[in-house]
Amino acid sequence: MKHLFKKALGLAAAGCMTAIMPASAQDYNGVEVNILTRPGPVIAQRLVERGEEFTAMTGAKINVAEVPFAELFQKLLTDWATGTNSIDVGVFASGWAVEMVDGGLLEPLDGYIANDTKIDMDDIAPYFREFNQKIGGETYLITVDGDFQMLYYRRDILEEIGMEPPRTWDEYMTVAAAMHGKDMNGDGEADYGSCIFKKRNAQSYFAIMSMAAGFVQTKGTGHGIFFDPETMTPKVNNEAWAKAFEVYKATGEFGPPEELNHDIGDTRGLVQAGRCGMVIDWGDIGPLSIDESGAAIKDKMGAVIMPGSTEVLDEATGKLVACDATTCPNATDGINYSPFAAFGGWAGAINAKSDDQVKQAAYDFLSYVNQAAQSNVDVTMGWTGYNPYRNSQLNNTENWINAGFSEEFALNYLGAIKDSLNHPNMASDIRIPGAQQYTGVVLDRELARFLAGEITSQEAVANIEAGWEEITDDFGRESQATMYKLSLGITN
Repeated sequence: MKHLFKKALGLAAAGCMTAIMPASAQDYNGVEVNILTRPGPVIAQRLVERGEEFTAMTGAKINVAEVPFAELFQKLLTDWATGTNSIDVGVFASGWAVEMVDGGLLEPLDGYIANDTKIDMDDIAPYFREFNQKIGGETYLITVDGDFQMLYYRRDILEEIGMEPPRTWDEYMTVAAAMHGKDMNGDGEADYGSCIFKKRNAQSYFAIMSMAAGFVQTKGTGHGIFFDPETMTPKVNNEAWAKAFEVYKATGEFGPPEELNHDIGDTRGLVQAGRCGMVIDWGDIGPLSIDESGAAIKDKMGAVIMPGSTEVLDEATGKLVACDATTCPNATDGINYSPFAAFGGWAGAINAKSDDQVKQAAYDFLSYVNQAAQSNVDVTMGWTGYNPYRNSQLNNTENWINAGFSEEFALNYLGAIKDSLNHPNMASDIRIPGAQQYTGVVLDRELARFLAGEITSQEAVANIEAGWEEITDDFGRESQATMYKLSLGITN
């Protein structure tokens, strides 16, 4: 599919010119900022509420519009690339921004940041500051949510059956089997050992990437799980990705009967009702466990880094081989962990063609949402969908305990986040032009076909390889390789 624009990548080598903006006068009476994001209450509603506060302080009117997740990228791209420009700010997956920067659609923000005394960039965790917000070394995004996935488990049920949290996917299946069928919430009904969202056209493809990462990436964040950075040959048509597909499907044996139709909201509802022994999710489960609707799991949840694997990909042969000091230099006790920055996080970007005063007001609003005074509270509230991304959110339990966490769970939850963020083998989400097509279209489609029994795992990964090659050729292999290297921190 042809993208809407082709553009030479002068950005990759030299970066873009940074606009030097004056400090905000904080008086925006008559100014309106139009924002587009996913449906609330997750993400959108907190923007609405913070927008009302911002209006009271500055006079700027913040309008938040919503479209379904599956339509968000294309709506933004079409509005900006065709010159309609009815949207001033998009709040979306940070990985989608590369394609927009490639088309000259996003406002560079380093000049704004230089005049901002309140945002405190040093407090933003390095992964989010350097990978989530920057493209080619230039800041184009302001983080409002830090996203990667972890494994959550029922501490009380594991203690009851005398088992430890799983370290590998083989152990995950063993623990899920032991939990499955137990009444975990006291309602007299059998509950589920595993709950993992699997619905098509939702966010299921993030879960499969979280599973694949531990099989595929071994040499650190710069290694990557998607492509050979020199040739852009996909790293997907192999035993490692096929194994991840098979594990993902097999977990359904211990899941809800309608799991193939469950999106993340359905899964979270089951978790909060106390019906899931284990679940893969972003950071939301922590705050959701102290929400009123999560009474069944209050002080019963634990969190741990995503399971890893004792077998990893040999890229030369496409086979799985044993994890050892050579194949897995970052392994712990013979297990290769690779926590995956699924989605990367929701972030705000500003339309480069908006009016200058609107752009400054838009930046000031995104800064306001990001600042510790606001975000350190917002990340403790499960319904917002905002997960931790600032050091001050991870190193201080006070806000979490004030929100209702027990000290034990606060330390456990924040510890699992830090174990993931600080892991040398943390895997980045895809951050190149066409990111949404590679994963949200091709990967998601073939995963759904595999789960439905239409194709085998080997056919699925072969189809994905073919689809990814077509997208790469469409965007330009050389330019895609340049951007992929930059996304992995490779500068030579």
